[in-house]
Amino acid sequence: MNLAQRIQEDFKRALKERNEKEIRILRLLMAVLLNKEKEKRVILARKQKDLSEKELIEASKLNDEEVIETLSFELRKRKEAIAEFEKGKREDLIKKEKEEIEILQRYLPKQLTSEEIEDLCSQVIKDIGAKDLKDFGKVMQIVMPKLKGRADGKEVSAIVKKLLSLS
Repeated sequence: MNLAQRIQEDFKRALKERNEKEIRILRLLMAVLLNKEKEKRVILARKQKDLSEKELIEASKLNDEEVIETLSFELRKRKEAIAEFEKGKREDLIKKEKEEIEILQRYLPKQLTSEEIEDLCSQVIKDIGAKDLKDFGKVMQIVMPKLKGRADGKEVSAIVKKLLSLS
């Protein structure tokens, strides 16, 4: 069972259990994933005009990596929203966003700690012989695919900059 199917199964379970919070969040999540599939289908249809409708639908299904990428984006949006709501002292909205984050994180790979990210970044910097901030792009190009879905890009970027400035 892939990740998108697991989300659908959890949605069905939440419906049976009448868990309103989960229903709301999973419905929203499934809508986001459906929109991603539609975007992918439009792109495929433009590139491969010889595909039938059925083939297009099948080819546009999201794989786990694409689902994780979408979930990571949604998670980042909610974290940014919390920061804004904290400025406005909107505890009700902060609570709602935190509930959504809690459910989104169920479907993401375990997030790495800052120390684990720093260890990986240090190893990559050492392996490629990066010396200063000029090598930032090279390091990020290697590090980000390894951390995909397991770490926030802003945090990784800050850690790489810190490590390169210490070199």
